[in-house]
Amino acid sequence: MIAQLFAPSDRAPVIANIEKAVAADQFNSKVETDDPNISINREQELLTNYVRDIHTWSYRANNLIARTAMNTAARVVTRNMIVTGQENLAATPGGAIVTSNHFSPIENMLVRKALGMHRLYIVSEATNFFMDGWLGYLMRYADTIPVSKDIHYAGLTLPDLLTERLNAGHKVLIYPEQEMWFNYRKPRPPKRGAYFYAARLNVPIVSCFVEIADMHRQLTDQFNETQYRLHILKPIFPDPAISPRDNSLRMAAQDYAQKKAAYEAIYRQPLDYNFSPSDIAGWIPARQEAVHDDDH
Repeated sequence: MIAQLFAPSDRAPVIANIEKAVAADQFNSKVETDDPNISINREQELLTNYVRDIHTWSYRANNLIARTAMNTAARVVTRNMIVTGQENLAATPGGAIVTSNHFSPIENMLVRKALGMHRLYIVSEATNFFMDGWLGYLMRYADTIPVSKDIHYAGLTLPDLLTERLNAGHKVLIYPEQEMWFNYRKPRPPKRGAYFYAARLNVPIVSCFVEIADMHRQLTDQFNETQYRLHILKPIFPDPAISPRDNSLRMAAQDYAQKKAAYEAIYRQPLDYNFSPSDIAGWIPARQEAVHDDDH
């Protein structure tokens, strides 16, 4: 399965980090164990090169290759996926920011399918652009926009990049949960960035939530196969009568409330953050060997 190509075979340390983060109420913390670490200078160089290169013929050629590969993979991954709520897309025909729960490197493929396989831009951490191999190539060229905590880039350059794409009528996927938590089913409290840019640039939020079902067919030593169902929720529009900051807080709260309601309806249980093995879709927890005392 393609999903397994994008993740290390041993997920136990990552799941342990998720459990620790949940216990500490740190729902946007990094839990992956092998993400690249880069210096500030290397990140600045990446950002400069990205802005310089995106309009070159070389970038466009690689972009076409990467987009074609991504769309082909998306059709394979999503061939059995069910999408609900597509009628909600009628209210957002033009540029919009898309939000979804962030649980896998492949869930952007699910969003592509839900949006009708239209061109989708993805905002991703700059460190992801330094990944190795095929995944790194896709991160650099498949319509991915780097995000950084650099004040100048976040405040001036990134809004310009987003505006260019949104004005062209494209959708931009921003993960408000920030960090990927592998196969974590529950929606997490969002960070404000996605909604700030939506309010500042006066575009709606296309709110999505991905349901993950266990298939009870073993895929690896640690995981059973899973199946996805993507739910397109009600769109969220900025209110021009209030400030971007207040707008972002309002939109973030509404989006989280919608995802929470979707989770509770889908899984038929209230959302809480008491960690359970069932929070990780498809996970087969390691069996603990019984300790037998043979002394008489």
